[in-house]
Amino acid sequence: MRKETKVIRIGNKAIGGGNPILIQSMTNTKTEDIAATIEQINKLEAAGCDIIRCAVPTLEAAEAIKEIKKSIHIPLVADIHFDYRLAIAAIENGADKVRINPGNIGGTEKLKAVVDAAKLKNIPIRVGVNSGSLEKELVEKYGGVTPEGLVESALDKVHAIEAMGYDNLVISIKSSDVLMCIKAHELIADKSSYPLHVGITESGTLLSGNIKSAVGLGVMLYEGIGDTIRVSLTGDPVEEVKSAKLILKALGLRKGGVELVSCPTCGRTQIDLIGLAGQVEAMIQEFDLDIKVAVMGCAVNGPGEAKEADIGIAGGRGEGILIKKGKVIKKVPEDKLLETLREELLAMKAAL
Repeated sequence: MRKETKVIRIGNKAIGGGNPILIQSMTNTKTEDIAATIEQINKLEAAGCDIIRCAVPTLEAAEAIKEIKKSIHIPLVADIHFDYRLAIAAIENGADKVRINPGNIGGTEKLKAVVDAAKLKNIPIRVGVNSGSLEKELVEKYGGVTPEGLVESALDKVHAIEAMGYDNLVISIKSSDVLMCIKAHELIADKSSYPLHVGITESGTLLSGNIKSAVGLGVMLYEGIGDTIRVSLTGDPVEEVKSAKLILKALGLRKGGVELVSCPTCGRTQIDLIGLAGQVEAMIQEFDLDIKVAVMGCAVNGPGEAKEADIGIAGGRGEGILIKKGKVIKKVPEDKLLETLREELLAMKAAL
């Protein structure tokens, strides 16, 4: 069951309060390069990104937000480190939310200036705390970086902003340590009703990052914790969005899009199953069908193993079969399997 959290609006989207869990990513272009940033954001939106974050390290980047916003359709979050003036400039130029770490923004007066600017535009502040920047006194208090220290740090900052008369907040507490991240979120979910932005930060490359993110996010989301997620990967941000969609679908938290199932290779396999599965995975991206597609390597066991799939293909020596709900529909030459499957998907799409 989802933890009950407050509803927070970010541009034309809403998180918390039982709203669908939204997917975020972050551009890796120079935000000052308006054309490149717009191009990447639109690619991410097409892949399924709901909210996009952009780094704002300079005044030029903050001012670029105004132009970027004219050509995108999803909310834009300005990511600020250290300089409170950049947060204010980003807000003035139309950012739908700002991400700050109040601990490194420059003191109470500067934090209040950011809060006042956000209050004027009524945009949320994401209070971000990272295990790599936990305050020295909390490290000493807890004998190191701990989940308890992360939670205390985040809540201290939240209370400071609340004392300034503002509660349009989202909380983010991140660590590259999966178990620490899970524990910290379990603790804060019981202590706060603000929406939580969850993810495993600095999780790694496409392989290791996906595994850590799937494990960490899977546990937290299964426990009902999290209102918006980011899969942080060292790679193309589009891959972050693809992974986030799969994690949500695997947990039954998002519908739509084709789900691919494929069998592991074994000694019975007589086709290039790995290559075929990869081709199918790429091909199905163009279909917004809420179905399951199977790619099986054995024409003998394939129909039975794929009976829970809506449609599938299985290969043998030089030929393959088209399967629907576990029943063989027809045989086709091996080199026509992909084409046959695509034709069937097009027919299913046209029938909607």
